[in-house]
Amino acid sequence: MLNIIFLFLSFFHPYYVSVTEVNHNVKNKTLEISVKIFFDDLEQAIEKENSASFYITKPSDKVKNNFLIENYIKKHLQITVNKKQLPLKYIGYEIQQDAAWCYLEIAKVTKVNQITINNNVLYNLHKEQINMLNVTVNNTRKSFKLDAPKSSTTFDF
Repeated sequence: MLNIIFLFLSFFHPYYVSVTEVNHNVKNKTLEISVKIFFDDLEQAIEKENSASFYITKPSDKVKNNFLIENYIKKHLQITVNKKQLPLKYIGYEIQQDAAWCYLEIAKVTKVNQITINNNVLYNLHKEQINMLNVTVNNTRKSFKLDAPKSSTTFDF
């Protein structure tokens, strides 16, 4: 369903939307996080923050690209579990059609009662930015839409 929405919006881009998925993997005791962003918006946001050219689809230096993406995502996405902010581990990214999927995880998460997400991805670029949040814990999925400038919400499980 999300891919259909993203495909629809891509035809009419100037809608400024990102989608963040957070899934609690009980077996691995991790939070698996993926952030889907139109890659042209991500390029512009990283260029703006670093005052340097940045090309995500044809990187001249993939290590540098990963470093810049990791710093950008970690600066603009924080996750608190059971009232404790936990460090994000950046896994990498991939391009699918006109979007970048950025992958992260949080280790050693055995039980989730509450998740607070602060997500201001692309707020420095678009005042109309919308960040969709989908969180799944114990097979229960909850969603929330953050309209800039609102950047935080809490999910209780």
